[in-house]
Amino acid sequence: MPSTKLVMPLTVVLLLSSTLCAEPQAEWPRWRGPLDKGSIEVGNYPVKFAPDNVHWSTPLPGKGCSTPIVLKRTIYLTAPVEGKDAVIAFDWDGKPLWQTTFGKENAGKHRNGSGSNASPVTDGEALFAYFKSGTLAAVERDGSVRWQTNLVERFGKDTLFWDHGTSPVLTSKYVVMARMHKGESWLAAFDKTNGEMVWKVARNYDTPVECDHGYTTPLVIQHAGKESLLVWGAEHLTIHNASDGQMTWTCGNFNPDRNKLWPAIATPVIIGDMAIIAYGRNDRGLPRLHGVRLTGSGDVTETNHVWMRDDVGTFVPTPVAYKGHVYLVRDRGEVECLDPATGKNIWSARFPKGRANYYASPLIAADHLYAPREDGVVFVASVASGKFQLLAENNMEEPVIGSPIPVANRIFLRGERHLFCAER
Repeated sequence: MPSTKLVMPLTVVLLLSSTLCAEPQAEWPRWRGPLDKGSIEVGNYPVKFAPDNVHWSTPLPGKGCSTPIVLKRTIYLTAPVEGKDAVIAFDWDGKPLWQTTFGKENAGKHRNGSGSNASPVTDGEALFAYFKSGTLAAVERDGSVRWQTNLVERFGKDTLFWDHGTSPVLTSKYVVMARMHKGESWLAAFDKTNGEMVWKVARNYDTPVECDHGYTTPLVIQHAGKESLLVWGAEHLTIHNASDGQMTWTCGNFNPDRNKLWPAIATPVIIGDMAIIAYGRNDRGLPRLHGVRLTGSGDVTETNHVWMRDDVGTFVPTPVAYKGHVYLVRDRGEVECLDPATGKNIWSARFPKGRANYYASPLIAADHLYAPREDGVVFVASVASGKFQLLAENNMEEPVIGSPIPVANRIFLRGERHLFCAER
């Protein structure tokens, strides 16, 4: 049962530029949005849509599973073009503006994987993208290449059992990548202006088989008054100084029974000073959900675990933070609304049963929960007033693995073959 142990709170603030914060509903600069919560509270978003009943749709040149981003009414995503990694730009009406290609694509192994799993990120001036092939690149908004490097060529192949999933993140000065796998694991920062590596620190832990494999994306936070990086993987939650990568805080003990085959897939979500960590194997009936306080310094393993659940969790979809609550869409469509301070359920529900699983991470936009199933059915439910109400079951007729994004009252969906734009 969840613990009610009380700890003095410390506000953890996600780093945002003033430009992107001014109108968060007008931009979606990275995978989980400008607040890294997978949610937005304002707007008027569509509920019912279909492939032949959307504002527009445009074909994509190849299979990619990354989530698009939006900057100044331009949509950017990664996808293969004629067997090469590429960043592609579309205008507000869905017309292609440009595509910039790099080296040969390293295609995905999993049925829901690709060589373009990592989502791009922007600081408002350039785009930064990573591909399974190892290419890390900075691209100007007109499609010209600012710089590129290949992390596989420089640091060796990753040994992940499945396809690469970690997206690049931006600090005030650097673009940061994490590699967590069997072998040399690390966190590295590259100068946004020229691509030069500024620092690289090892992040190695002894774990049971596959538990050192990580597909999560770091979060940029403020910790102890400094710009920092929160990293989850290899059974450890760590905080690193953004200026030099040095670890300043660490928390372990997420798998005391040393279960095997527990990779880290779902990225943490933060509410206040609490990080919610989904671990275990919810897909095999072995869920784990942890609430960890992001206070103190050094090794906080013995003090900062606030609560743990072994009856609810999620393996692949990342949770959502919305209006002070945590929402889970579990791998088979169960939905949980939780109190982040205690881990206790506020309510539970589920989407209609089906044979397919949930791989995309859910979105909440203005009290509407959007949850794509891997077969392309996108469920929409109301979570207003602390209640769950199913509103629509939208069949897009192709797999949807990327997460939905909300911008200016539009919902953008990246399918396996098309990019869709829906609005009321």
